[in-house]
Amino acid sequence: MKIIKTLTLIALMLLTGSYTWATDYSSVAELRRALDNGSTTSAQLVIGYQKMIEEHDAELNAVTQISPTALREATRLDRLRAQGKLLGPLHGIPVLLKDNIDTADGLANTAGSVLLADNFPEQDAFLVKQLKKAGAIVLGKANLSEWANFRSTNSSSGWSATGGQTRNPYDLSRSPCGSSAGSAVAVAAGLVPLAVGTETDGSITCPAAINGIVGIKPTLGLVSRSGIIPISIHQDTAGPMATTVTGAVMLLDAMVGRDSTDPFAQAPHGPYADNLVTGGLKGMRVGVVRNLMGYSPRTDAVFERALDTLKNQGAAIVDNANIETLDAIHAKEFDLLAWDFRDALNDYLAGASGDYRSLAALIKGNEEYRERELRYFGQEIFIKAQDSRGRDEPEYEQEIARLKSLAGAKGIDATLEKYDVDILVAPTVGPAWKIDHINGDHYQGSATTPAAVAGYPHITVPMGFVEHLPVGISFFSGANREDILIRAAYNYERASQQRRAPEFLAGDSI
Repeated sequence: MKIIKTLTLIALMLLTGSYTWATDYSSVAELRRALDNGSTTSAQLVIGYQKMIEEHDAELNAVTQISPTALREATRLDRLRAQGKLLGPLHGIPVLLKDNIDTADGLANTAGSVLLADNFPEQDAFLVKQLKKAGAIVLGKANLSEWANFRSTNSSSGWSATGGQTRNPYDLSRSPCGSSAGSAVAVAAGLVPLAVGTETDGSITCPAAINGIVGIKPTLGLVSRSGIIPISIHQDTAGPMATTVTGAVMLLDAMVGRDSTDPFAQAPHGPYADNLVTGGLKGMRVGVVRNLMGYSPRTDAVFERALDTLKNQGAAIVDNANIETLDAIHAKEFDLLAWDFRDALNDYLAGASGDYRSLAALIKGNEEYRERELRYFGQEIFIKAQDSRGRDEPEYEQEIARLKSLAGAKGIDATLEKYDVDILVAPTVGPAWKIDHINGDHYQGSATTPAAVAGYPHITVPMGFVEHLPVGISFFSGANREDILIRAAYNYERASQQRRAPEFLAGDSI
């Protein structure tokens, strides 16, 4: 196995003049301590992370844009800190946004498409406003699977026409999963301490697991969807990505907020950081969803060891707590997403800048830019959605309600009640597959769909490794049960200590 280089997270890195960053700031908690005690400044952090991106991202393709205002904002926040004025728990800490989230920091919102290269939003998405209120600095934009993996069934996760192919930092020949590929890779590789991803089904949790970090998909509506390029109002959400549960929860606390324009808005039940307590697994009843397993035997073996860790922390393990509606959920999800996508995207594009104001215009534009946009895969999902009647399909409302019930009331909720358990667990996804631009993703299966369709919270935490590739464990439960999931995830993380920083490995390694 040929090692190209080991990426130490910002360690011993020259920032400005003779200043040397002599500490490995491997978590947000350490960054906060360093800022509080004066070991570093927010301006030095921004310069340092920008230098890391400049020096290492050519191999990863995780970051597509750097904010032209980040350093100026860092300097302003340093000045406020010197005056004893802290805006919030993320004061002066850089955050990367997935490139489907509006921000008015001089950054285009492209969804990875060259057709939206001139889509410069005039205002921040609601969640970005929340982040800035908490003192976070928008460092830039992260690459993604173009159109959040909703253009073709033959796509390659992490590829976009604007950003190229994002690569897994544990093995550059392998997929980062998606669609929040750049967000996950940038955090895993130490190019940024925190990142925001979005998920419709698996787009936070899969890349988080495959890149060895923590990802939280919140309850639907807990984080505003305003200003995010959509797929489905019934499943879309943004969520935090970090190297630790603590970092992810701190970012979640900064993101949440009731948005009156979001029809599914939820009132936060935080501060969620209050659930970062020891002993949180003691007495908890944990259901093992065996019918979300079986697609990766070596991942399943790692999962069995994770169950031992949960048991050793005082959890009661209830085996074979299977979701009986799983097949029915999978059977209908895709059609409903396509129907919702047509109208949701048209609504967003109507207020965007640039020449492409409808899905029909995008389909035509992709043909015009075929050499760049359709180089590896087509746009059959776009065409399927356009050929539908969108939300005017006669069965739309009825089928949405039925699907939500299959995943929620008759799915996760019924399973929790039947087996008298507090949470459910399963392996998140198998190890990363080889990047293949000819055949597309070699995806085998995951635990993401029930919580995604129900709109329920889901947290993935590093679980261990299959050879050199990280895999994650999923914790999920009922609506607005972020509290119990955070307690479980935090205590599992503390007991297992399974995350380790990546090495950049050559493509012919295995």
